[in-house]
Amino acid sequence: MTENTQQQHDSVPELPTQYAPAEVEGPLYERWVERGYFTADAASDKKPYTIVIPPPNVTGSLHLGHAFQHTLMDALTRRKRMQGFEALWLPGMDHAGIATQNKVEQQLAEEGKSRHDLGREAFVDRVWQWKEEYGGKILGQMRRLGDGVDWSRERFTMDEGLSKAVQTIFKKLYDDELIYRAERIINWCPRCLTAISDIEVEYQEDAGELVSIRYGEGEDSLVVATTRAETMLGDTAVAVHPDDERYAHLVGKQIKLPLTDRTIPVVADTHVDPEFGTGAVKVTPAHDPNDFAIGRRHDLPSMTVMDEHGVITVHGPFLGLDRFEARSAIVAALREQGRIVAEKRPYVHSVGHCSRCHTTVEPRLSMQWWVKVGPLAQAAGDAVRDGRVKIHPEDMSKRYFDWVDNMHDWCISRQLWWGHRIPVWYGPEGQVVCVGPDEEPPSGEGWHQDSDVLDTWFSSGLWPFSTLGWPEKTPDLEKFYATDVLLTGHDIIFFWVARMMMFGLYAMDGVAPFHTIALTGLVRDERGKKMSKSFGNVVDPLDWMDRYGSDAVRFTLAKGANPGTDVPIGEDWVQASRNFANKIWNATRFALMNGATVEGELPAAEKLSATDRWILSRLNATVAEVDAYYEDYQFSKVSDALYHFAWDEVFDWYVELSKTTFMGGGEQAKVSARVLGEVLDVTLKLLHPIVPFVTEALWTTLTGKESLVVADWPTDSGFRDAAAEAEIENLQQVITEVRRFRADQGLQPGQRVPARLGLDGTPLAAHEGAIRQLLRLQPAEDGFQPTANLTIGGATVSLDLSGTIDVEAERKRLTKALAAAEKEKAAATAKLGNEAFLAKAAEVAVEKIRTRLAKAEADIERIKAQIDGLPGA
Repeated sequence: MTENTQQQHDSVPELPTQYAPAEVEGPLYERWVERGYFTADAASDKKPYTIVIPPPNVTGSLHLGHAFQHTLMDALTRRKRMQGFEALWLPGMDHAGIATQNKVEQQLAEEGKSRHDLGREAFVDRVWQWKEEYGGKILGQMRRLGDGVDWSRERFTMDEGLSKAVQTIFKKLYDDELIYRAERIINWCPRCLTAISDIEVEYQEDAGELVSIRYGEGEDSLVVATTRAETMLGDTAVAVHPDDERYAHLVGKQIKLPLTDRTIPVVADTHVDPEFGTGAVKVTPAHDPNDFAIGRRHDLPSMTVMDEHGVITVHGPFLGLDRFEARSAIVAALREQGRIVAEKRPYVHSVGHCSRCHTTVEPRLSMQWWVKVGPLAQAAGDAVRDGRVKIHPEDMSKRYFDWVDNMHDWCISRQLWWGHRIPVWYGPEGQVVCVGPDEEPPSGEGWHQDSDVLDTWFSSGLWPFSTLGWPEKTPDLEKFYATDVLLTGHDIIFFWVARMMMFGLYAMDGVAPFHTIALTGLVRDERGKKMSKSFGNVVDPLDWMDRYGSDAVRFTLAKGANPGTDVPIGEDWVQASRNFANKIWNATRFALMNGATVEGELPAAEKLSATDRWILSRLNATVAEVDAYYEDYQFSKVSDALYHFAWDEVFDWYVELSKTTFMGGGEQAKVSARVLGEVLDVTLKLLHPIVPFVTEALWTTLTGKESLVVADWPTDSGFRDAAAEAEIENLQQVITEVRRFRADQGLQPGQRVPARLGLDGTPLAAHEGAIRQLLRLQPAEDGFQPTANLTIGGATVSLDLSGTIDVEAERKRLTKALAAAEKEKAAATAKLGNEAFLAKAAEVAVEKIRTRLAKAEADIERIKAQIDGLPGA
């Protein structure tokens, strides 16, 4: 070790020999929060950059989907903060009406009580108590992940400010006649005892039954088929197509409804498909949306035959039966009367289920509150069509337009106690008064407030502006609205994205709530299968964080994040990311021990070696590449580019190639140490948004500066050196080929071999020391007799392998490999010479054959060189 190297080693900043995420991550995060790095300043003159977090349910905990999207949002925000923006990533939670009420009702059930035992006010108090005690678990887990959110601005959809926003927009929509109350068919959950919207219904293939029933007598009879026989008790007509001659004689007549003492009319309606089934359909306006529409057109009565629990309410032998019990009983009774024409079991068909409790949904006629979405949805579609809002990836726009262009009016009332109560009062004389947030509700005898609450998505649809203080004109609203990007899964375009677009444009004078909608895929297991408890493949990201560190989980998720595409993830990949974090740690520690520094100006180009110029050229190219990928939300490509640059080019090549320089000491060692410091400085900055913890620990040690969180983002200086890049690529080729040859001969990686290098007249002459060190080649002594001569990239490497290989066995092996390569070349050449193949094959197939040919030719050249290098050739 030289005196200069010893001095450098003595002044090395201290880093533990191994990276221990559990010891680093928690303290670092608390320091970031305490120092206010994530707190945005509305008074700042910096350009704003805003993301609002998709508010997780107060009942929730961190799952891989959260970890995935939070990693990407955090990466965007951290980078923009480093670029000098006033970056606000605003956190908060959703009150999750049905889910939270269910939690508390389950708690009460364990005590032998129901919410009705407490009464509304006491029950709501109990929910608030639950929220304070158990809610928000996910917020602590977000800290574990490293979320750089502004905790000072944390919001909750039921807090005072957001409640005011909800009441304000309800009043505004009501006054503009965009909210109305009407009796319509809704999706009803008999378990949650509330209406749910279309997008809260999950459809699955269920095995049911299809029964065909004869209505009427003799020639005045017809057959209808149904999967819900219990609803026939509420039939008020049978419908046929107006042009169906089979039933022309029945249209306008009354026929007997089986099992009842009623007769019902036969009506003609174009909704009926005469080609489907018998061409006749039963009409139950109170229990089917299509039947409801037919009923309206023909002025038919609507008979509700089930209560809110799905229990039959009409008189007769079926009174009090559950809907499914009634179905079997009714079919049995019809069979006994000879009314069943056909039965099909099992009959697999699509059935709607409540997305929260998975109970079969019941279509039900009910008085509810609705949003007239027509003009709002039109505006939401126009904002994307005219370019004010961009959807990324662009091909996801079709899903968005399919929804907003065909949206039905939105049922916003829920029969719950937990949520934003509808701000409407009813008077004793039938008065209806909508009350704004600054208005006093009417009082006196007979006045009462509507008992329903609003759909959770109503309040979360206001999230991008209500969280910034709307309806007040706050400094936050002025500074940070509109938000820059909404990053969320493509699965909630309908639930949340469209709602925010409609409300944002409506409330904020036509200004859309975000400039870009960046849609991600969903996280799946390593086989691409959906994660589900029933499949047994659900992963708790906290377990992986405990084992491998948060950076490893984050990097794995970012590496799989192609826009709009589902993300497979497995534990092996997290382990590989952990190895990458360890590599960064160990390589940086090694570099520091060899004098890497950021002190002083970067030396001028003429003082730099070709290796130094190469790595600086590649560094700037990587900065430009990473920036371009970030702007296109290509997180996977960002991660890949950084992984290969850091591991392959910096740690595996530049550090290794520089070892001889460092060992030699002197001025050139100082230059390379400064270059290495620069490369590490920039590389750690580029990696920081995705892997914030390990990079922070290393960068602050390397630079002695405050924090990467508030450091400047690297910029491309424009420095490029094509000649140096070509020179080092040539050097890499020589080292790689000789390493391959050594491996082919069965030599151990550390085994030293005598060698003579023919580098004179080539740029590689300056790299002889590095070549010998990396290839374990000792100088050739007097009497040196080469047994192998390799010519690679203009350089000749002569090796004495006597005593290390069986020459004849090696010649046979190489001759066999050469024959295989020549056979592959002949096959590829024949394919490419076949006009019929070229005329029919896809371009990708042809290109594949060209690639095979090029590889075969390269293999032939390489193997021949190896054969020529054998003794006695």
